[in-house]
Amino acid sequence: MGKKYQDALKLIEAGKFYSPKEAVELVKKTSVTSFDGTVEAAFRLGVNPKYPDQQVRGAVVLPHGTGKSKKVLVFAKGPKVAEAQAAGADYVGGEEYVEKIKEGWLDFEVAVATPDMMGLVGRIGRILGPKGLMPNPKVGTVTMDVTKAVNEIKAGKISYRTDKAGNVHCPIGKVSFSEEKLLANYITLAETLIKVKPSGAKGQYIKAVTLATTMGPGVPVDVLKVTSDK
Repeated sequence: MGKKYQDALKLIEAGKFYSPKEAVELVKKTSVTSFDGTVEAAFRLGVNPKYPDQQVRGAVVLPHGTGKSKKVLVFAKGPKVAEAQAAGADYVGGEEYVEKIKEGWLDFEVAVATPDMMGLVGRIGRILGPKGLMPNPKVGTVTMDVTKAVNEIKAGKISYRTDKAGNVHCPIGKVSFSEEKLLANYITLAETLIKVKPSGAKGQYIKAVTLATTMGPGVPVDVLKVTSDK
């Protein structure tokens, strides 16, 4: 651990759990990078994702975005091609992009597809799936409303999904964001995760929450105040 990290760690009181507002204020102070780092929220949930009725997966539009515009590929044909281009998609097409991806091209961060293109996209499912790039109706990336899908992604829509240990990690903005914007983004994410609590989850649902910047130490959040703006 470097000196910057050690100094940042000293700002976090051992054994203390901070309110969301306090955690956001503190996490900005604990940034250790010379560049504008990302602020990430990590939730440890009381679920076992190996059971279908305990999986947590979806998407949410953060009110203030993430501070990063994502490259979007839209699989579409006919009039939907022009619609996707007008919405601001970075790449739009069909067969030609399937072939490019087969050859190793992956210069995009989110893939959207109209339902009638999913048969074609399925050919590269083995490539896109493991990388989390496969269009999915659960997160709104398989849709006929490509304008809405592209606009939301560009505006700050993020996907969330539990890992094998039941954790959810999501960016909520940049260190340069104001405390108010980071707090609003965090609360939106926290409230969304609570709303989608799976029916199979028993006992305490949110077990731990931590905020951290890129390469910085984690700031623990009081789970009893997980959606508070205080």
